[in-house]
Amino acid sequence: MANTGVEPGTSMAAIYAMGRSFYNWTFIPYAMYSLSGLVVAYMYFNRKAPLSVTGTLTPLFGSKITKGVWPGIIDTLAVLAIALGLASSLGAGLALVGSGIETFYGIKQGPIVWFVLVVVITGLFTVSALKGMDKGIRRMADINAKVFYILLLALFIIGPTLYILQSSTAGMAQWLQNFWSWGLDPGIVGGEALVMWWTLYDWAIWIAYAPLMGIFLAVISYGRTIRQFMIINWILPAVFSILWFGVFGGTALHWQQNNTVDLVSTINESGAVAGLWAFLANMPFAVIIIPIVMIALILSFSTAADSMVRAIAMLCTVNIRYDEDPAKWKMLIWAISIAIIAFVMVAFAGGVQGVDGVKYLAALGGSAVLFVFVLQVCSAVKMFFIDKIEK
Repeated sequence: MANTGVEPGTSMAAIYAMGRSFYNWTFIPYAMYSLSGLVVAYMYFNRKAPLSVTGTLTPLFGSKITKGVWPGIIDTLAVLAIALGLASSLGAGLALVGSGIETFYGIKQGPIVWFVLVVVITGLFTVSALKGMDKGIRRMADINAKVFYILLLALFIIGPTLYILQSSTAGMAQWLQNFWSWGLDPGIVGGEALVMWWTLYDWAIWIAYAPLMGIFLAVISYGRTIRQFMIINWILPAVFSILWFGVFGGTALHWQQNNTVDLVSTINESGAVAGLWAFLANMPFAVIIIPIVMIALILSFSTAADSMVRAIAMLCTVNIRYDEDPAKWKMLIWAISIAIIAFVMVAFAGGVQGVDGVKYLAALGGSAVLFVFVLQVCSAVKMFFIDKIEK
């Protein structure tokens, strides 16, 4: 495995994979969301800055950044990034669910299947967003979360519990031991495929989401302290990700090593998205679990999309308050636009695994807003550690 000294197919490779998953999907990416959200919330509620991405940069540039052409440029980049990032997530959902339908129900995935799926998913998150925060977004998020909690608990009980605990512990040690070398690796150690098409691809999506996700988190965090905000939006989601990858990843690695199911061959033959369905097919009561997982995935993508569509529409509305809903026609236009982009990229630029176009979208979205996110980080450092914090 490049220059890591880890041989593929060995127990060490399994631990390396677990550690790398923790590195990619736990504390670092959720720090992106929570940091952006904290800056937005503090500037809006405490310092009365506009509810916008531009308002988060006033600690660096002063109030002049909120005037002239700068708000239009910065907020437009943020909207572009989140629209592309959201389209990439929706596209990944189409490829994933479409692969499951083809595997278990014999309906070959293609433009027709993807079109039906995009209509269903878009319809769900559009209706949810139009119903507002309490009746739509919160209700869908609650349903989605409960489904995943039940799946996680069930697999922990029926799966290789001891191996899950052992591999998770060893994976955390691998992650902490290599934290800096992985973070500063330009592709020489881990290899270009790992660093460029996994770590950077993942984080490009998170960065693309971060500025507008920050606005959404700020809107729902009124009345929280900074400590409460960071625990709820950073610590708890990251810990849940460790549990999720530990249980599902540990089970998959155990089955692969014991020849219970050959996930590697499935992925090599049918693409990465097929690995999930081969894994689920080996679980008890797979006939019941698989449709539930498909529904949960659809709800998951819809939950992310409805909050983001609302945030985009808010950013496109002048002088909107945190407790106001943006115009429904704005949310509808953005929902349809994002759905069209996702469908076109999966149907006509998907590549062998159906996700190549999605990766390009994510990279483009993350690149468009990267410098804005870096400025937000600098703004947070200046505001909380250099300037005197307002009491």
